[in-house]
Amino acid sequence: MPVSVDKAVIARYEKFGKKFEILVDPEKAISAKSGKSVAVEEIVAVNEIYEDAKKGMRASKEDLHRVFGTDNFVDIAKIIISRGDVQITAEQKRKMLEEKKRQVATLISKHGINPQTNTPHPIERILNAMERARVTIDLYKSAEEQVNEVLPAIQRVLPIRLEKITLKIKIPPAHSAKCYGVIRKLGTVKREEWLGDGSLYVLIEIPAGMQPEVYERLSALTRGDVSIEQVQ
Repeated sequence: MPVSVDKAVIARYEKFGKKFEILVDPEKAISAKSGKSVAVEEIVAVNEIYEDAKKGMRASKEDLHRVFGTDNFVDIAKIIISRGDVQITAEQKRKMLEEKKRQVATLISKHGINPQTNTPHPIERILNAMERARVTIDLYKSAEEQVNEVLPAIQRVLPIRLEKITLKIKIPPAHSAKCYGVIRKLGTVKREEWLGDGSLYVLIEIPAGMQPEVYERLSALTRGDVSIEQVQ
């Protein structure tokens, strides 16, 4: 879906005393700055480099070549997005931080377990622990990068450890083909074997907290016709 100019914000990059601005979708621009792969075409509202976007003043080709060595819009936009500042409002920043915090909590819930019960912690419990531990979330880092920073902080107020388990999965012939791709995305496949009758046998290593998700997704795909056992 094209980026709406009305909802776009300014991304600004300054060098050699010159300002270069483009209009971007705030959430997609922040995602790109966090390291996610997002095409420039999905981020920008218009293919223009401005000296002053609010006044509609375009940057000169001379300045573009002097600073960026090119006047190619996509190449320059990538630099402005990755190295410049995205001018988001305080409310936009608050919402994005809340979403990033939930992403971190979701990852910890999937990868960690409560050592007292050997079951995953619900996401809301982890969010509460993050609040109690006064965890600070970085808007410009990916959720994956921040897990190892957040975990030691919440371990002071919540019993949790990261653990992986191995599951033995057997899918009958009627469902094996459609389940194969899903299984490979759920974890690390340690062994796979296609049996003579078309059944699929897989040993897969997953974060312990993802065990309920694996059961739920494969049961839904096979209508319950699946064998899943944890390897001790």
